[in-house]
Amino acid sequence: MAARASAFLALLICLSTTALIRAEDPYLFFTWNVTYGTISPLGVPQQGILINNQFPGPNINSTTNNNIVINIFNNLDEPVLFSWNGIQHRKNSWQDGMPGTTCPIQPGTNYTYHFQVKDQIGSYFYFPSTAFHKAAGGFGGLRVNSRLLIPVPFADPEEDYTVLIGDWYTKDHKALRSVLDSGRSINRPDGVLINGKSSKGADKNEPLFSMKPGKTYRYRICNVGIKSTLNFRIQGHMMKLVEMDGSHVVQNTYDSLDVHVGQCYSVLVTADQEPRDYYMVASSRFIKESTNATGLIRYEGSSAPASPVLPEAPTSLIWSLNQFRSFRWNLTASAARPNPQGSYHYGGINITRTIKIVNSASKVDGKLRYAINGVSHNNPETPLKLAEYFQVPEKVFKYNTIADEPTAESETKITVSPNVLNATFRDFVEIIFENHEKSMQSYHLDGYSFFAVAIEAGKWTPEKRKNYNLLDAVSRHTIQVYPGTWAAIMLTFDNAGMWNLRSNLWEKYYLGQQMYFSVLSPARSLRDEYNIPDNYTMCGLVKDLPKPPPYTI
Repeated sequence: MAARASAFLALLICLSTTALIRAEDPYLFFTWNVTYGTISPLGVPQQGILINNQFPGPNINSTTNNNIVINIFNNLDEPVLFSWNGIQHRKNSWQDGMPGTTCPIQPGTNYTYHFQVKDQIGSYFYFPSTAFHKAAGGFGGLRVNSRLLIPVPFADPEEDYTVLIGDWYTKDHKALRSVLDSGRSINRPDGVLINGKSSKGADKNEPLFSMKPGKTYRYRICNVGIKSTLNFRIQGHMMKLVEMDGSHVVQNTYDSLDVHVGQCYSVLVTADQEPRDYYMVASSRFIKESTNATGLIRYEGSSAPASPVLPEAPTSLIWSLNQFRSFRWNLTASAARPNPQGSYHYGGINITRTIKIVNSASKVDGKLRYAINGVSHNNPETPLKLAEYFQVPEKVFKYNTIADEPTAESETKITVSPNVLNATFRDFVEIIFENHEKSMQSYHLDGYSFFAVAIEAGKWTPEKRKNYNLLDAVSRHTIQVYPGTWAAIMLTFDNAGMWNLRSNLWEKYYLGQQMYFSVLSPARSLRDEYNIPDNYTMCGLVKDLPKPPPYTI
């Protein structure tokens, strides 16, 4: 009898172990119908891009390690792709949704993205990466909540709100694209939106959010615009910063925050003022003629209107730079990150390579182009990643068209070609961004989070490393570069794939201020990178080629 019980117990243990081995992280399924629709966010009817008839698009609410499956039906009259700003797609650049990695979804067809928000938490957004579609909408919030077994460094808020701020043009995306294609600039935006609305809309007196007196709320603020740094503030309320670009931070309190294009901040706001309406304000920074948008927050049970006196925005660049320097990574918080205990000592790792990037602008054949180290990127018909995977890159692009440092010639002369730089797998590198222009710059790197260790005025030299924050710089995916300054980031190229580094200023992105890092694993192993998905759309030179042998362990 005892032997039979022992055998039964062993069988149960075996079955339990098998179940654990086969268990998968949860799946979230979405179906998106992407269409045009008439919108009037600044009071002028124009063509916008809607997702399931929504502008902005629906929020994606997920949890760390969830599998996200999105079936997208393209009912536009142009090819489209969607990218997921800040989602790292570990080992899976196939799902990044950039023109250098993915064949676009043709009109009248559908494509299913499947990616995992692996080992990440925080506030992100998605957007259309093709043509000039981002200027028409098609963007929405994407949040990744911490799993219940991993505590966050603050109490659960009463509610969790997404606030999408961004500049806006009254011309539609095709008209803006036509201006750029003709060789001219699109100049300043016409206004600012908060969650697709402005103070010029018919529903301007309807609250965007509500708060109960005495309760604390989380606001996830993302700049989804295409050109302008925006200052965000809430009338009469302080904001406790708790997370940015996927990292918990030391919890300082601010009366306003400069949110640069492509960045996301999470703040806690307590409803500790007199019950009434209060304005949220987002206003443009670093341009001569500032524009703003307001949105109402209403205390529940109150009908008192908001004060017409709006809180003023800061005016100086130094204020913004000092605010950047106040941001610190929270090393004591548990979270999905390089080391859960916060002991990832990036400052003690030897730098194996320094890449210096200088942005420039000039005319090529009479038309305006923007460049990185003298090369203005254009997208070939065959996505770079596909050409590389099918082992025919030489038919599509050349590696290392730019050097690790710009030359005197590269700052005045621009070459138009695909811009791909080789990166050695698992190298620890330093990237310096120098902005010699008079306008703001914002850079984003797909597939990674990096340590933003310094921003300073002037030009970078190796001696400047003594001023780096080598202890608790925030791990993030987007870095601003003020006019006449440089910014330094550090990261390990440990995510195999083809990854886009771009200016978040969409005029500059569209006209070539972007590039790709090719991070190849020598082993061609599934331990380092996933195989091409079975449902992948083929296009260009590789459309009819046989698939290469799949990666194996």
